[in-house]
Amino acid sequence: MTESASSSYAAAGVDTAAGDLAVELMKSAVAATHGPNVLGGVGGFAGLWDASALTRYRKPLLATSTDGVGTKVAIAQALDIHDTIGHDLVAMVVDDIVVVGATPLFMTDYIACGKVHPERIADIVRGIAEACAATGTALVGGETAEHPGLLGPDDYDVAGAAVGVVEADAVLGPERVTDGDVVIAMASSGLHSNGFSLVRHILAQRSISFHDELPEFGGVVGKTLLEPTRLYTAPILQTLEAHPGAVHALSHVTGGGIAANLARVLPQGAWVEVNRATWSPPAVFRVLTDLAGDSLESTEGTWNLGLGMLAVVDADHASAVTATLTAAGLPSWQVGAVSTATRDLAGFEQGAKGVDGGAVRLVGSYAD
Repeated sequence: MTESASSSYAAAGVDTAAGDLAVELMKSAVAATHGPNVLGGVGGFAGLWDASALTRYRKPLLATSTDGVGTKVAIAQALDIHDTIGHDLVAMVVDDIVVVGATPLFMTDYIACGKVHPERIADIVRGIAEACAATGTALVGGETAEHPGLLGPDDYDVAGAAVGVVEADAVLGPERVTDGDVVIAMASSGLHSNGFSLVRHILAQRSISFHDELPEFGGVVGKTLLEPTRLYTAPILQTLEAHPGAVHALSHVTGGGIAANLARVLPQGAWVEVNRATWSPPAVFRVLTDLAGDSLESTEGTWNLGLGMLAVVDADHASAVTATLTAAGLPSWQVGAVSTATRDLAGFEQGAKGVDGGAVRLVGSYAD
């Protein structure tokens, strides 16, 4: 690029030098996720991953997922805390891959911003890299795009995509689910990364700022809301290995809430009643619904209410699977059972996201 062209680009609001500095600040964190299967370093046009590692599979299937963090970034921007967003991004992407029983291999990220603030970008990517390391995922590439005029100087959004692998005959899903299977819940760490448009609406209605300190939130409101999404991948993979064949299906409770996401991984004709009395939704959900003057039940189609992941498990192995998950750092408990008995399914959530799956409804009252 000629000097005149470079100067013109800077005049247009794009700072390539700031982008280069951001890369330098994040290089060590990204490199820490690279194992022997990653070829080359940071800064290439494409990330390379040695696929010869897949030769140990009889029939490897590649699994892929892409996602973002949504309007939770508005809170990170308001508080100028950005590393937790990286954890959220990895959780939203990689924990979708493990749902089919796949082991994550590598991930790429994309950050769009109005102006590159090198330290901020490095914080975001550092968070992504830390979560990638925790899930055994190599961060092999990414892109930071500066869009002056389209985004404000302090605005940004993040997205990511990952690839994993699973043996063809080990894929988890509805076809493995049978009558009498037990549904096990794994605790969430809070709101995770869904339903923040509702969160922001409730706070705005009450004129509550993210910077406000409220005892019922346990401190600064925004910091409580930024609690990172729990990472389920490593403990689940450990559990699948410890109890081969015991887990039949998994459901990541994201947009749509508990019933809709569980229904997606049940076969047609199967139904589950999830017993609310088996858990007490964390305080953040209770505080927000109280502020809204509403009930916890009214938010069941939006928030996870304390259930971040669900497993459908063979009944004979349910206790052992629950113990393994809990020992691995995922508090887990039984919330229901699968039935294929004929019954009236009025009031049940039946399928979601274009999937004609089973039927689920929540019953009873939440524990105090």
